Amino acid sequence: MPHPRIADLHGLLAKLLEARVEFIVIGGAAAILHGSPTTTQDLDVVHRRTDENIDRLLSALATLDATIREVANRGLRPDRDLLLHGRQPLLSTSLGDLDTLCVLNDGRGYDELLAHSIEMHVDERPLRVLDLDTLIEVKAAANRPKDRLVLPILLALRDQRR
Repeated sequence: MPHPRIADLHGLLAKLLEARVEFIVIGGAAAILHGSPTTTQDLDVVHRRTDENIDRLLSALATLDATIREVANRGLRPDRDLLLHGRQPLLSTSLGDLDTLCVLNDGRGYDELLAHSIEMHVDERPLRVLDLDTLIEVKAAANRPKDRLVLPILLALRDQRR
């Protein structure tokens, strides 16, 4: 059965949290969690690259029937090396697209971003989400059309909170 193109954000987050994967939500899902009335088609996370966490992530990805999106038609599965040393593994899963980023474009990974994240909750489980200021910084630096569209909304959310 083909994987859906639009992510079930709640379902993906629940699976990762259930597996005790350490990650930080970034991108469009982070914007939504901060209150943006926008949508996204995938879940972007930066995962911690330790052996134990990669084991938990691989286990979760196996239950999600994850394949590498660029070659999804070949059924290639993510492996330890890709999740430890790949830059931005883009995956297709049974719950939609999941981007398990090792690092952002600027080279920051989980450890560097942890201080720039906040705790939220999904089904009463703690979840790390990139803080609003850093999310704005990342979206501005990416400078893609979809990021430029969401920036005014994120800036307005920040202004409302101050």
